[in-house]
Amino acid sequence: MSARDRILAKLKAAPLLPKAEPDVAAWFAGHRPVESNDQKVERFRRCIELAHAEVHAVTPANWLAKLREVLASKQIDRLLVAEGTPHGAAALDTLPVQGVECSTYDMPIEAWKTEMFTATPASLTAARAAIAETGTLILWPDADEPRLMSLVPPVHIVLLDRTRLYNTFFEAMQTEGWKDGLPTNSLLVSGPSKTADIQQTLAYGAHGPKELVVLLLGDEQ
Repeated sequence: MSARDRILAKLKAAPLLPKAEPDVAAWFAGHRPVESNDQKVERFRRCIELAHAEVHAVTPANWLAKLREVLASKQIDRLLVAEGTPHGAAALDTLPVQGVECSTYDMPIEAWKTEMFTATPASLTAARAAIAETGTLILWPDADEPRLMSLVPPVHIVLLDRTRLYNTFFEAMQTEGWKDGLPTNSLLVSGPSKTADIQQTLAYGAHGPKELVVLLLGDEQ
């Protein structure tokens, strides 16, 4: 009998001892104290800004004006939007008359791949929710907002409802019932794309957006 066979035989002969399942919910309950929404917003913003994201507080009345201001500051005059979403439709109604051309993801990517990768400077999508503990956006790509909208354009602008902030990843999964169904892709985004080489030199935009802008949507002020 080889050494490998002896090891496997010992493993198979070892008694199976009952082991209690970890109480994950109890661990998370003590891991992060319950915070008010304002506290979660503050922590989310601090964490995601440390990861080089740009955050702007907006309201339902002024988010389009802030979006236009952000685009102007970056000298962007073209934006990819999702026509089948409320925010995409609002952008289509408002921005073209202000000098911003709005294109839509309304055909298979094979038909306009070159345009998508070379002539689309920015995109607008919505976040399903966010995680305050790590400053992370939760994106839920679908037929209206395919994942390439958040992965390809150099500038990714995300509309986030501040009431959709969770303390932890566990809380988000439990509250929203992720076990009951997930999309083909769910994305966790904590800043612009970044990578580091063997010399530990951090570079942004190596394999995705160079800039991430969050429009944090709150109540009327």
